[in-house]
Amino acid sequence: MSLLPPAIAPHTGAMPATASTTALQPASPDGAQHQVILLLYPGVMSLDITGPMQVFATANDERRRHGLPPHYQLVFAAEAAGLVRSTAGLQLHADTAWDDVALRPATTVLVPGGDGADAAAAHPGLRHWLQQAAPQVQRMGSVCSGALVLAQASLLDGVHATTHWLRLQQLQRSCPDSHIDGDCLHTYDACHPVQSRRFTSAGVTAGIDLALALVEADLGRPLALAVARHLVMFMRRPGGQAQFSPLLSPETTQAPRLAQLLEWIPSQLHQDLSVERLAAQACLPPRTLARVFQRELGTTPARYVERVRLNAASQLLSQRQASVSTVARLCGFGHAETLRRSFQRHLAISPQAFAQRFGAG
Repeated sequence: MSLLPPAIAPHTGAMPATASTTALQPASPDGAQHQVILLLYPGVMSLDITGPMQVFATANDERRRHGLPPHYQLVFAAEAAGLVRSTAGLQLHADTAWDDVALRPATTVLVPGGDGADAAAAHPGLRHWLQQAAPQVQRMGSVCSGALVLAQASLLDGVHATTHWLRLQQLQRSCPDSHIDGDCLHTYDACHPVQSRRFTSAGVTAGIDLALALVEADLGRPLALAVARHLVMFMRRPGGQAQFSPLLSPETTQAPRLAQLLEWIPSQLHQDLSVERLAAQACLPPRTLARVFQRELGTTPARYVERVRLNAASQLLSQRQASVSTVARLCGFGHAETLRRSFQRHLAISPQAFAQRFGAG
C-alpha cells in the first residue's frame, strides 16, 4: 500500500529520544514479525488507517537503522482485495480479503472508524470474521468509531471502552454492560494482559496515540520514544478528548421534565445557581430535583451547572475577548483560581493553555 505518511502537527512538547542498539532487541527470540491487520471498508476514515500505519512503519524504520529486522508486517484486508474508497476520497488498496488472511497468535487486528462504520458493523461477513478471529489473535482493537463494529460483534461486552465523543452514546447503547469512558485517548493497558486483548481509542488522531502505546508495549520505551521524536508527537499526549469536544449534548430532548430549567440555566450563570435556587425555578423540592437530574441526566444539579459554566467559559476563552478573571466572573466561577481548578479537573488543562491552543487569532 503506497501512501504518503499523514501530516502530524508539531508540538513544543514533543519528547526527545535516543535509542541505543543494545536497547532495541527483537521482541521475540526467533525475531518473528508481528502481524498487524488493518481492516478496510467503504467510507473508512483514511487517517484512522494511515496514522497508526505510519507509527508501525516508523518503528520498523528505527529497527532497520540499528541493524535489526522489522518487527511489524502490515496487512490491509477488506471484503475483497482491491481499492476501497475512504471518506476523503482517497483510494486505499486492500492486499487481501479478510477471509483469506492467515491468522497467527502474534497478530493485532485494528478496526478503523469512519462514516461507513455503521454499515460495516451491520455486515454479517465481517462480524462473523471478527468473532472467529478474536480467540486466535493476540489482541483486537479499534480506532474512533471502529468500536461500534467490535460492539456489534459482541467483542466489547463488559470491557473498558471509548470512541469518538460524537459516538459515545451510541456505543453505550450497543454495550450497556461495558464501562464507556468519554475522556480517555485509548484504553490499551499493557500491564493487564486480559484487558489488553480488547482495546479502543477515541476520535481519529487518538489512533496514533494508541499505535504508539502498542509499539511501547511490544518493543520498549526507548524505541517508542524514538518513533515519537521522529513523528514530532507527544509520547503521551496531555489531557483527554473532552477538551476538544462540546461538554454538553442537547440534553433537553432526553430530560423533558427539566427542559425549561435547562434552557434557563445558561442565561443565569453569573447568578446564584444553588440546588435550592434551581429547585425553586423548577417548582420542585430540592430532593425531587436531585432525583430527576440523576435519573434523566446521570448527574447532580451542581455538577451540571459546573459543566454549563465550563462550556461557556471555554467558548469565551476561545474567542480571546476577555481575560481569565473576567471570564471567571461572567460565568459564575467568581475567581480565576476556581475556574482554573474546574478546567484542570475536567479538561486536564489550564484556562490560559486552553485559550492559547484553541483561541482564534
